[in-house]
Amino acid sequence: MTKRRGESRRVGMLRTGARGALAVVLTAAGVAHLTVLRRGFRIAVPDWATRLFRTDKDTIVVVSGVVEAGLGVALVALPRERRRVGLAIAALFVAVFPGNIHHWRSGRDVPGMDSDTKRFVRLFFQPVLVAWAVWSTRR
Repeated sequence: MTKRRGESRRVGMLRTGARGALAVVLTAAGVAHLTVLRRGFRIAVPDWATRLFRTDKDTIVVVSGVVEAGLGVALVALPRERRRVGLAIAALFVAVFPGNIHHWRSGRDVPGMDSDTKRFVRLFFQPVLVAWAVWSTRR
C-alpha cells in the first residue's frame, strides 16, 4: 500500500476496509433483491414509485438489485473509477431515502424493518451510508 499525500497508513487501511465492507453490503443487498428477499421488497415498493417510473413493482426491485450489486462489484473491480462509483453509491442512498420515509410513515414492513422504531432509526442511518460511500472512496 502506498502512502497517499497527507494521509496516514492507518487511515488508508481504514478507508480500504470500509470500502470493501461497503462493496460486500451492496452486492449482498443487490443479490437479495434478486433472489430470497425479492417478494418482501416488491411488497415494500410504494405505489407512487410505480407511477413515477411507469412500471411495476417487480421491475423496480429487479432494477434496484442489479444497480446495487453492480455498484458493489464496480467498487472492487474498477479501482480507477472508485471516486465516481462512490458518488454513484451516495446518490443511490439519497434516491432511496423518500422510499424509506414512506416505509416509516406508512408502517409498512420491509425485510429487516418490522417495527416503527427500526424504520425510524433507519432514517438517521441514511446520512451515515452517504458519508460512508463518499469517505471510503475519496482519493
